[in-house]
Amino acid sequence: MEQAFQVDLRGVVDLLSRHLYSSPRVYLRELLQNAVDAITARGEAAPGGVGGRPPTSDTARGEAGGTVAVETRDGLLRVHDDGIGLTEDEVHRLLATIGRSSKRDELGFARHDFLGQFGIGLLSAFLVADEIEVVTRSARSTTGTAVKWTGFADGRYQVEPGERDEPGTTVTLRPRPGSADLLAPATVAELARAYGSLLPVELTVDGAAITGDGPPWQAAYPDPARRRRALDAYCRDLYGFEPFDVIELNVPEAGLTGVAFVLPQPVTPSARAAHRVYLKRMLLAENVEGLLPEWAFFVRCVVDAGELRPTASREALYEDELLEATRDALGEQLRQWLVRLSETDPARLRGFLRLHQLGVKAMAVHDDDMLRIVDRWLEFETSAGPMTLAEFRKRHAGGRYTTNVEEFRRLSAVSAAQGVGLVNGGYVHDTEIIERLPDIDPDVALRRLDPAELTTHFGVLDPGTELALRPFLAAAQRAVDRLGCEVVLRDFDPPSLPALYLTSRAARHQAELEEARELADDLWNDVLGAMNDAVERDRPQLVLNHRNPLTRRVTMIKPGAPPPAASGAAGPGPAEEGLIELAVQALYGQALLLGHHPLRAADTAVLNRSFLGLLDWAVHDPEATP
Repeated sequence: MEQAFQVDLRGVVDLLSRHLYSSPRVYLRELLQNAVDAITARGEAAPGGVGGRPPTSDTARGEAGGTVAVETRDGLLRVHDDGIGLTEDEVHRLLATIGRSSKRDELGFARHDFLGQFGIGLLSAFLVADEIEVVTRSARSTTGTAVKWTGFADGRYQVEPGERDEPGTTVTLRPRPGSADLLAPATVAELARAYGSLLPVELTVDGAAITGDGPPWQAAYPDPARRRRALDAYCRDLYGFEPFDVIELNVPEAGLTGVAFVLPQPVTPSARAAHRVYLKRMLLAENVEGLLPEWAFFVRCVVDAGELRPTASREALYEDELLEATRDALGEQLRQWLVRLSETDPARLRGFLRLHQLGVKAMAVHDDDMLRIVDRWLEFETSAGPMTLAEFRKRHAGGRYTTNVEEFRRLSAVSAAQGVGLVNGGYVHDTEIIERLPDIDPDVALRRLDPAELTTHFGVLDPGTELALRPFLAAAQRAVDRLGCEVVLRDFDPPSLPALYLTSRAARHQAELEEARELADDLWNDVLGAMNDAVERDRPQLVLNHRNPLTRRVTMIKPGAPPPAASGAAGPGPAEEGLIELAVQALYGQALLLGHHPLRAADTAVLNRSFLGLLDWAVHDPEATP
C-alpha cells in the first residue's frame, strides 16, 4: 500500500538551520540575498508597468537599483527592501514551502538573475532567533494590501494582514537567548560590510552606507600605474601583503571577472589555495577551494561570478562542467601571464621563478610553453654550478642527468673532473621536465647517467704498472669478493678521492632481489631465485684511484714482505695479506660512506673490522710476543 512520508517539520527546520551552515553568522547574508533578489525581480519588470519601478526612480546605483536598509534598534534586527514584495498567495507558496526553488519561476523572471537557488535561505534566521516576522506588500498586487507572515522555529507559521505603505518587504528578528551578540550593531555592520560591500544596491546599516563603487577591479582609472597602485592597496587591505604582481581574470561564459594576486613569498604546493568568491557581487565565502588548478598555489584570487552555482549552504562552489571549464580558463590566463613575462620582463620572471618554481615546474610537465620557459630561464643544479638547461646543453653536448639527489652529490665532482656534465634531476618534477625536453627540441641529447659508465672515462694504468700490481689486485679482490664487489684500479680526478664505489642500475636491481630473498619465505625465495638467475650478473665496482697518494701506498704493499713498523719502530706485524685485506676493506667502507650508499649488515661488520684491525696494526707493540 502506497503511503506518504511523515515529516517532522520542526526537525527539518532544525536540520537545515543548524547543520546546513557552518556558522550562524551567515543569517545576515541570507537576509540580504532575499532582499537583493526582490529588488532584482522588481527591476526586471517593465518600468512603470505592473510591479515595475516608477519611471522617475533613481536606478543609477547599480544594475537593479533599489535600497536595502538594516536597522538594529530596540534589541531587534530589521531588514527593509523596496523590492517586488509578495502577495498573500505567494507568501503561502514561497515562504511556507521548504526547499521550493520556484520563486524565480513563479515570479516570472530569469532564473540566472537571482542569488538564491534552494528556497531555504530564510531558515538560516532560525540560527539566531526563534521567531521570524515578514511584512510584505507586492508591487504587482491590485489591492495594495500588505501581508504579515510569522514563522516559528517549531515549524508553525501564521499569516495575517500587515501594515506597509510602499511595495517591498521588512524582515524582523528578535534574538534568542545567547544570540544577542550576533545581532548587536557592531557585529551587524561588520557582517554587512563583509557580505554586501560590493552589492549593486544601496545598502545601509543604521543609516551608514555600506556599499561603495563596486568591485575595485571594475573601476575606471586614469592610467595603468594608478590602477596598479589601487589594486595593490586593495590586496594589502584584504590579504595583508604587497603582491608580486596582479593578473586580470575574465571568463565570459561564467560571467566571471576579478584579479589574481601573486604571492610575494614562497608557499608549500601541498597547501590548497583558498580564494575570495562573490556571486553576483554577494560574498560567497573567503576560503573557496577548487576555483583554480592545483598547480596555481602561488596566487590568491578575488572574483565575482554571475553564472557559477553555489552549494546549498552557499559556502562553496558546485562542481559541474561550468566550474571545470572556468578552472581551465583561469589556469590558461595564469599561464599566458608567465609567457608574457618571459617575453617582456625576463628579470622579473627570474624573480618569480625563484619564489614559485614548483608551480611552474608542475605546469611544465604538461605544457610545452611552460617547458620552454623552464628550459630557458629556470636554473638547475649541475656539476658546473647552477645554470639553465638550455645553457647546460650548449656547454655539455653529451650531458647526463641523475634521478636521485644523493647520487648527484656523490658523482658530480667525479663526473665534472672527467668532463662529463651532470644535471641533478632528483628534485620534484625535474626528471619529468628533463625527459620531456625532446618534445620542444628533438636534438636534446641528455641521457640518464649509469654510474658504471664513468669508468669508461677514467684513465687506465700503463701495461708495466698494471702487470706489477696484479698480485695486489688479486689480494684486494679476495678482500671484497664475499661482499659481491669487483676491484678495479684506475687513474682519475680528483686525486683527493682514494676510492669510488659505483653500481649500475642492473647491479642495484640484483642487490634488491638478493635482499628480498633474505626476507622471503621458501616459496617466494624460490621464485625470486629464478628471477635472479635470469638477470645478467653485473657486480658493483670498487674503483681505486691510483692518482691518490694513500691508494698508491696501499698498492705498494708486497704480499709476504715484512710490514713497515708503526711509529718508526722495527718488529714483526700482521701478515701482509691481512694488511692488504684490512686496507682495501677500509677503502671500501669509506667509499660507501662518502657516496651515501646504504650499508648492509655485512658492510657494517667489514667497516668495523677494518677500522679496528688497522688501529691494532698502528699501535702494535714491537716488543710484544707475536
